[in-house]
Amino acid sequence: MPQTVVITGASAGIGRATARLYASRGANIVLIARGRAGLEAAADEVESLGGRPFVAVADVTDPEQMETAATAAADLFGPIDVWINCAFSTVFAPFEEITPEEYQRATEVTYLGFVNGTRAALKQMLPRDRGTVVQVGSALGERSVPLQSVYCGAKHAINGFTSSLRTELLHRGSNVHVTVAQMPAVNTPQFSWVTSRLAKHPQPVPPIYQPEVAARGIMHAADHPRRKQYYIGATTLATIWANRLAPALLDRYLARTGFDSQQTDQRPPTGDSNLFDPVDDMNGSDHGAHGIFDEVSQRRSLQAAFARHPAALASVLAIGAATRADRMPPSSGRPAAPTSGSPRPASANSKPSLPSAHRKVTDESKSETMHAITFRG
Repeated sequence: MPQTVVITGASAGIGRATARLYASRGANIVLIARGRAGLEAAADEVESLGGRPFVAVADVTDPEQMETAATAAADLFGPIDVWINCAFSTVFAPFEEITPEEYQRATEVTYLGFVNGTRAALKQMLPRDRGTVVQVGSALGERSVPLQSVYCGAKHAINGFTSSLRTELLHRGSNVHVTVAQMPAVNTPQFSWVTSRLAKHPQPVPPIYQPEVAARGIMHAADHPRRKQYYIGATTLATIWANRLAPALLDRYLARTGFDSQQTDQRPPTGDSNLFDPVDDMNGSDHGAHGIFDEVSQRRSLQAAFARHPAALASVLAIGAATRADRMPPSSGRPAAPTSGSPRPASANSKPSLPSAHRKVTDESKSETMHAITFRG
């Protein structure tokens, strides 16, 4: 029987990519956003990929609209299996340059939108004691950066809200689950339609991942919701743990680098902002899942892949340990003299070579780890 999945913020970015992924499973997908052009395009994609779409034009800041969408979804498709909160809006600017109205609006969308969506989902799920809510979080929900105070504040709030709710569900022994998928920098259209007062075009700080990486992480979290949270991408993991180990040091580092690293050399966007009104309703155009950073975005994350397949990681580590053990010299006694035709013993400064398969995995891991100290918006 196909799953019924509700996705807020489904018209673009991560929500759009997640809808495509669930469509490939043949799921019933309720697409929620404010802009009809993006929703209609997303519905066409879902249908072409084998899913059944239902478009709900709604604003996540309105609790009644969320409940109406949830009721309509259940009436059409039956019980809701997964609810994914993904909608957000923000402002790129120093705090004092953001108006009270802008701050309130961005907080209502990015934080209270998740609260409203979760409430609507639980009203459907708790009576039958089954279902999963996935909150699309961010590494910036633990490690704040400059120029994104409203977004960072909202993502911190989501973590606190979700942790509290999770303990309540555990207390009652509920089979309804809630988890968080913590995101890295992702190439979405938001950087071109966001409200910005920066001198140059805003950007996510590399390494940047494609929305499909995020979508795979969200689906895995929904399939395995008993964990409190999932880290998508090595940079998310590194950012969170580095902040726990040296928060004051990171404050100083970001004070020096966080302004320039969140801007490109391009001129700032001159189009409309989606803070108060959907951009696709203004011009009738669909913006899709990807932003303008395709050329520098990674399509895969080794860390996220291993998180979804821990047995594969265990196998790689076991092979590596066995290979190292096989190449270690005898622990006692005089080393045997090399025979004719045998390789010369390695010098103290040389490193043992690895089998090609293991070398490939190690190199990929190293490549991603090298990016892990880079911070992004």
